[in-house]
Amino acid sequence: MQLRYNFRVYPTPGQREALARAFGCARVVFNDALHARRAAHVNGDPYLSDGELSKQVITRAKCTPERAWLGEVSAVVLQQALADLNTAYRNFFSSVTGARKGRKVAPPRFRSRKDNRQAIRFTRNARFTVLGNGRLRLPKIGDLDVRWSRDLPSEPSSVTIVKDAAGRYFASFVVVSEQDETLPSSESEVGIDLGLTHFAVLSDGTKVTAPKFLRQAARRLARLQQALSRKAKGSNRRKKAVVKVARAHAKVADSRRDWQHKLSTAIIRDNQAVYVEDLCVAGLGRTRLAKSVHDAGWATFTDMLEYKAARHGRTFGRIDRWLPTSQTCSACGRVDGQKPLNIRSWTCLCSAAHDRDINAAINILAAGRAERLNDRGAQVSPASVPAQRCETGIHPDATRSVEGIPALQGEENVKVPR
Repeated sequence: MQLRYNFRVYPTPGQREALARAFGCARVVFNDALHARRAAHVNGDPYLSDGELSKQVITRAKCTPERAWLGEVSAVVLQQALADLNTAYRNFFSSVTGARKGRKVAPPRFRSRKDNRQAIRFTRNARFTVLGNGRLRLPKIGDLDVRWSRDLPSEPSSVTIVKDAAGRYFASFVVVSEQDETLPSSESEVGIDLGLTHFAVLSDGTKVTAPKFLRQAARRLARLQQALSRKAKGSNRRKKAVVKVARAHAKVADSRRDWQHKLSTAIIRDNQAVYVEDLCVAGLGRTRLAKSVHDAGWATFTDMLEYKAARHGRTFGRIDRWLPTSQTCSACGRVDGQKPLNIRSWTCLCSAAHDRDINAAINILAAGRAERLNDRGAQVSPASVPAQRCETGIHPDATRSVEGIPALQGEENVKVPR
């Protein structure tokens, strides 16, 4: 499977200028190609092929005085910018036709030099090299100093140089791992109920308190944001204040990501199967609990569980978000009805006392097991219930409609074709 490894890099001032030049050239090629595609669509011209688009915005553009500086960067960087545009169009068309599941994808937009994130990609055709002294050699940029935290499992197929909003540089390597990383089998399975007071409640009764990194840094962020608002727009001091705010937010995001990596790794290591609820984070992010929802980072955590389970030979499943896990008694299966959030424990009519979150986690585990054992993919329905006396029999005064034939009343007879 393909894996991605990120490492911090520290370019020299000259290398930063070369990287800024490469970022700008890739951005210009992307925007020129997008403009050409849009113009062809508006004029009713045929769809520009990848080869013709490459000749127009790269090969021929280098021969013009306006775009002669495109030759100062690696040609692979420019070709990868076109590949990113093709990927964006492919995702958009797949989303429109329904082939791509999930949220709708918007058409590609023009890139701006003011975007918080700038990135360029080098493939094997660019002949980038990891030297013996640990430096990363990139064409027309030089040897970058990399802070290695671990060894790569194999030769990388590509490397992406990223500059984030905080002004930090990262090298992201894509490698193909061929070694077997399957963990020893475990007998335990777990269902996870995600929340705000407790970030995760496991079906075995374990409760993980939410760290709330954003809430803890709220005072410092407010002070930095206030200082930013007082700076004049376009001034150098405002640019420095923007970087300070970005670094503070990056520190919060890094702390959250590190904590989630440790928790997800521990859960995957100790359990053979993991089941979570398919939450609509985008919808919850529009409620009055939006700040707490985004601070929790449920989507990132579940994605970590999913790819780590696939990597280490574990089972991962998502259950339906509309399943009433908090309303169903895990002992007898009775649905007790909706309960406000302030009710954290309740007692069923079968005399079973439940903690709201633990009961939900147990129901998530049961639903995940039922879906995993349902290898045919059929919908799991509840058992049939006998109809009440008042619901059985034939009512001659009832109004019916069969196969689009208007309903008739009284003693009229209608012969329905077979």
